[in-house]
Amino acid sequence: MNPAPTTPTAASPLAARATTLEIDLAHSTAQFSVKHLMVSNVRGEFTKLTGTVELDEQDITRSRVQATIDASTIATRDEKRDAHLKSADFFDVEKYPTITFKSTSVQKAGKGKLKVTGDLTLHGVTRQVVLDVEGPSAEAKDPWGNVKIGANASTRINRKDFGLTWNTALEAGGVLVGEEVAITLDLELTKKAPEKTTAN
Repeated sequence: MNPAPTTPTAASPLAARATTLEIDLAHSTAQFSVKHLMVSNVRGEFTKLTGTVELDEQDITRSRVQATIDASTIATRDEKRDAHLKSADFFDVEKYPTITFKSTSVQKAGKGKLKVTGDLTLHGVTRQVVLDVEGPSAEAKDPWGNVKIGANASTRINRKDFGLTWNTALEAGGVLVGEEVAITLDLELTKKAPEKTTAN
């Protein structure tokens, strides 16, 4: 009788192909921009971002991405605006302290480009989004011997899809805050050293 098929394990050749990369916070940014008064863009960022990439170097479409943003670290260079964004009118960071992304598929989209589809959870709502990715770059070593890889990702979302509906109508027409939000991630990733095993 033939043995039953087995699923890949951490020790299997399939799992062994993946290289684990961790986001280097000191050299990475999570930025966004949204229309203000319908005439200009207000830009901001989240200053605490963590995550990993499981990079399959033989078949990049089998790679996986997950990331977490601390929503309370939102910064737009205006303390009153930041406080309002953290409140229940917007991100409600006390109730929803994190923003997360977990990939569900990776597709090639031309030379040096990928489309990474995944679940974005924001303000307690999960929606599918597609990241347009440039990279990953070739490997480079920093002066301390750490192996680095870079990538840039961008997407656009409608904030109302995630329950961020607060707004104020303008006398001349239009609204105070735009609905479409442009998101840009500039990432520097550090290759995680393989865990050492001790002989019995």
